[in-house]
Amino acid sequence: MSADRPTRVAADLLDSAASEGRRERRSAKAQLDYWTRLGRAVSLHQSAARRRVEAVLTGEAEMAELSDEERLVANAEIDLAVDRRAGATRIGEHLAAEGITSVALDAEGNLVEHRPDGTEEVVTVASTVR
Repeated sequence: MSADRPTRVAADLLDSAASEGRRERRSAKAQLDYWTRLGRAVSLHQSAARRRVEAVLTGEAEMAELSDEERLVANAEIDLAVDRRAGATRIGEHLAAEGITSVALDAEGNLVEHRPDGTEEVVTVASTVR
């Protein structure tokens, strides 16, 4: 076994590893190692099943053609791709370019209206108590 090297890990992955590790009686590091080795084994395993999953991911085949286990892998890869894209996509900017006003939460949890002209306004909602 090779020596460990310091590295940065996404906070959400570390939190998930700590939570899952407790259930599996592993440290967060041991859980991350386990997930990494498992992912590596799946990625390197170029079997017929892997080729079917890749065919679905590239749109060359239908999800219905996969076994339950293959669908699990395909869905996990799709989830990961969506997470990556969601973190890098600035939807508000795209909507503004199309002339569409959007509403989103800011870092403090306020509802903010973003207008195509670049102006922003915190949305206040009047509540009625009866």
